[in-house]
Amino acid sequence: MKYKIIRILDVAGLRVFEPVVLLCYGEDPKRQLKEIGLYIAIPVLVMVACVVAWDQIGPRIKTRAGEVPTPGQVVKAYDGIADFHNREYTKVSDYNEAGEAREKVLAATQAEIESLDAKWEAISQENDDLLNQLLAKVPADASAEKTKIENDWKKLNDDLATSEATATDVARQQFAFVEGISARFVSASLSKLSNAVSQQEQAYKQEQQTRAQALVAEADKIATDDTKQKVNYVQLVNQHLQKTNEENEHLKSLRVELSERRGKSLPEVEALRQQISSTGQKAGFLDTRVNLLTEGNREQKVAKAESEMEDLKRQYATASGPEMFTLAQQLIQREERINTIAGSEFAKPPTFFDQIWTSLACVFAGFFIATAIAIPIGVFCGMSRVFMASMTPLISLFKPVSPIVWLPIVFFIVGAFITRPDESWIQPSFLSSAITVALCSLWPTLVNTALGVSAIDQDHLNVARVLRLGLWDRLTKIIIPSALPLIFTGLRISLGVGWMVLIAAELLSSSPGLGKFVWDMFNNGSSATFAQMFVACGFVGVIGLLLDRVMIVLQRMVSFDGAPTAL
Repeated sequence: MKYKIIRILDVAGLRVFEPVVLLCYGEDPKRQLKEIGLYIAIPVLVMVACVVAWDQIGPRIKTRAGEVPTPGQVVKAYDGIADFHNREYTKVSDYNEAGEAREKVLAATQAEIESLDAKWEAISQENDDLLNQLLAKVPADASAEKTKIENDWKKLNDDLATSEATATDVARQQFAFVEGISARFVSASLSKLSNAVSQQEQAYKQEQQTRAQALVAEADKIATDDTKQKVNYVQLVNQHLQKTNEENEHLKSLRVELSERRGKSLPEVEALRQQISSTGQKAGFLDTRVNLLTEGNREQKVAKAESEMEDLKRQYATASGPEMFTLAQQLIQREERINTIAGSEFAKPPTFFDQIWTSLACVFAGFFIATAIAIPIGVFCGMSRVFMASMTPLISLFKPVSPIVWLPIVFFIVGAFITRPDESWIQPSFLSSAITVALCSLWPTLVNTALGVSAIDQDHLNVARVLRLGLWDRLTKIIIPSALPLIFTGLRISLGVGWMVLIAAELLSSSPGLGKFVWDMFNNGSSATFAQMFVACGFVGVIGLLLDRVMIVLQRMVSFDGAPTAL
């Protein structure tokens, strides 16, 4: 069993875990622990150190989209992406529900909406607690203002109690009041800070002027030929300039702090705002679900249209003259509408995970195109020196071309063939990205295939001649099997190159994949989408790693010579 596990790890390119298996079987524990520490523990510690450094350094880097998100914020961004994905597919499911299953889901959704009332009431209580915290900070000499705020709060609650406002409206209006009071406190605090910055600036200016005047007076005392005093005077001026720079840096930091605090509210208010926002989003989602389970449900739409159809049929049965022509047209149109509704699907936007599948489909489409081109050309290059010499200039010319150069050229050419994208079975942006991936990733496979074929042992080819094997038999029984390890090495490199190229191609072509997701998040420019870009970056890396592992497995399965694969 031990050797089976080690063989599986070897095929998967995961030999790094072999010491763990050997340690479990008690084979030379001291050596296995040493290798575990070297190949597993140290890399893990480095990864942890990188995450810690990211967590500490990230918030200190300011960008136009806010601070660089920390690992915790990136995890929250992923939760938001996953939540959006789940909600969209829940909507699809609700739209397609029928019969008793629809009734059960509708009842559960309505019960969930009712349970939200308790949450809104809890938010209302938090509004009251937060207002009391704010009022506790009011100075004793502002008791009149405090009394006015309390009276306004009481009046708002009395008005809400006598009105027909829902728990949602009550919580939102109360928060709006509390937020306004909080803004007044923040504004007063900022006013004090702004005054303090201005006073500090004036104080520094006065000190700088005093020092400058003292230096000017000192200069008048120094004789023209007193070199020593002049050298000391230069040092005094240098100290003055250094002190001035330190004061200016201090003022700059104060202004930055003032600017940052202007755009922020109190942490307690911000936390409550996020809670209200998330609860409101959930309430809106549940309302949408109720609509998709009732009026917006496909089964209900069809039933309504069929009911209207029956009414038209009854009218048509009693109609005569010109009215029959009008009703006959309506009957035909209504029947077409029923068929359209019955075959319709819920129009949801592509989610992050949908875009991942689109990117994978695109990269494999390009990879297969590249493979279909590269392997035959590589085989002929390896078999014929003349063919190799004729292809070398072309390979050398086109191999360095960037995907950014290929994409617009391919896009124009594809557009010439697909003039009506709406009627085409494949989107031009998808096809353009796939062809660009193929053009950029075929070269490693081509070169490695040519190398593998040209490196075949001459004795094998001599045997083929002795056996009088035809071209096809030589290709399938000797040449390709012998070159397979190097061919798969090229395929592995090509797939990695294709995955890197794809993101840039999708970003420029607006193909609905990961590249477009990153571009959309970049154009949004908010701190939330900044964190989502980090999520996309992580998924690109993980998927690239998994694709590489898959190619390692395939390579090891055809590497009869036990050729090494990778780390």
